[in-house]
Amino acid sequence: MSLDQRAFRDALGQFPTGVTVITADPAGYSPFGVTANSFASVSLDPPLVLWSLQKNSDTFDAFEAATHFAINVLGDQQQALSNQYAKKNNHDLEADHYSTGESGMPLLHDVVVSFECEIDACHDGGDHIIMVGKVVAMTEGSATKPLVFHSGQYRELLAVES
Repeated sequence: MSLDQRAFRDALGQFPTGVTVITADPAGYSPFGVTANSFASVSLDPPLVLWSLQKNSDTFDAFEAATHFAINVLGDQQQALSNQYAKKNNHDLEADHYSTGESGMPLLHDVVVSFECEIDACHDGGDHIIMVGKVVAMTEGSATKPLVFHSGQYRELLAVES
């Protein structure tokens, strides 16, 4: 069975996701970030999360050199930040966008939450690498609503009365 890649991508886009910027500061590189919506929890004990990076990403070599990364869950007012760090060759963090966390990772300001992770494992995932991180610190941000992405567009998360 063969799947049409565009149709498959469109179908996957029907699953709403949060939006993150994954940041790192490995030796030999400037602090940088890349927008990703491939974030998921894995385990509570030990505390593990994962995200995936396209193998042809311009940040691939920098992440290969990293021992740690941070997952910054963007707030609903951070669409511009999401767009900025999604652009190819535009991943160096602006100094006023972040501060340094407990593990030395750059943490973005005004996010919902940041997870500082030590790389636990990397797995081949076709045209992506799946990076599993052990959470070593968490920082609550000031944003109360997450930035949501669905069907190729940013969306607003609304509360539903029960």
